[in-house]
Amino acid sequence: MRNTSKPKPGETADHAAEVVDQIRTTCCIVGAGPAGAVLALLLARQGIAVTLLEAHEDFDRDFRGDTIHPSILHIMDELGLAERLHEFRHSKLRQASFATPNGLITVADFSRVEEKFPYIMMLPQAQFLQFITGEAQRHPNFRLLLGASVQELIEDQDGVRGVRYRADDGWHEVSALLTVGTDGRSSRIRRLAGIEMNKSSPPMDVLWFRLPRKEQDPEGVLAHFGQGHALVMLDRLDEWQIAFVILKGSYGQVQAAGIEAFRSEIAKLMPEFPERAKHLNDWKQVSALVVESSRAQQWYKPGLLLIGDAAHVMSPIGGVGINYAIQDAVVAANVLTSSLRMGNVAVEELREVQRQREWPVTVIQFIQTQIQKRVIAAALQSTTALQIPAPLRLLLRIPILRDLPARVLAFGVREVHVKLAARAN
Repeated sequence: MRNTSKPKPGETADHAAEVVDQIRTTCCIVGAGPAGAVLALLLARQGIAVTLLEAHEDFDRDFRGDTIHPSILHIMDELGLAERLHEFRHSKLRQASFATPNGLITVADFSRVEEKFPYIMMLPQAQFLQFITGEAQRHPNFRLLLGASVQELIEDQDGVRGVRYRADDGWHEVSALLTVGTDGRSSRIRRLAGIEMNKSSPPMDVLWFRLPRKEQDPEGVLAHFGQGHALVMLDRLDEWQIAFVILKGSYGQVQAAGIEAFRSEIAKLMPEFPERAKHLNDWKQVSALVVESSRAQQWYKPGLLLIGDAAHVMSPIGGVGINYAIQDAVVAANVLTSSLRMGNVAVEELREVQRQREWPVTVIQFIQTQIQKRVIAAALQSTTALQIPAPLRLLLRIPILRDLPARVLAFGVREVHVKLAARAN
């Protein structure tokens, strides 16, 4: 076997003498985000030995996506977990609206397309991941390792055979029948495997921050478009999680204008309670997201599969990244469980996972691109108030068409179901 990473100065490529321990598992999943955690749970429920590696020591990150769409709530329901998930304190986004000179426009009303879960659940992602991995830990064949930073793939002539990772106590090795990269948009697994991405460059970046929310505030998600900026407000019970949308590459100009000018722009875009902007006092309260949209040319090689953001980086439009990542995990489990049990995963099965998921991802990325070009970019470059494009105005007036945005947001382009949920104890 060989390692795919180059040695650092003072190191040799072979760390065998330094390895603290060697773990054998059937499936090694790298990255304990939504895709990795859900895939690990699905496989563990089927009696498959799973090792889930996470580079960080916990799940707590600033400004991770907190949206759980109706399609994911249905998946949780199929696993018998939806009721318990709802016991966590959460908020519900029942509509998506934005302000125009002619008043508030609702672009998605989930009650018109969904009965059981007519909303997007807003739940801190750390709690969701703790819940999912906690369920997985009920199965003795599941192992979660935090603080495990994967540095190398292990390969032989037949393909990827596992990973090597660093922890506080040194090097470790995990040998696995299948390695799954779920380690996000900057996936190290993808880079180590030499898998290329087809990238586009959306015309915007996003600045994230939080402001206080009061009980009498409106619920759900609100969007306001101004002259050259846009602001999206997500209801998180005690606070608003806010996305301030700017032209791509203009963050330096925003900072150069000063925090007072930034607060003033926020107050103008938040007419419901402009005084809340005073709570933003330092740039340290702001996290910048460089927006991109991309897809891996090939999501697999022998012994290796990429899913979630590792395979396709989504624009934040619609907050669908988590939705599609978890749907990837469900499809991967549906396709691969039988072969993982038998101990022989064929390349054709890895290709089948990409085949089933690539088309829905391509379609939603196309839709996101059109929204970015025709609505958001136009608004960011305009010196006047936002005007609704004629095709969108028409769509919102025709009953059959007006529900399309809500349906696409709720379920994605293709609905996904768990095929093997019944085996769990």
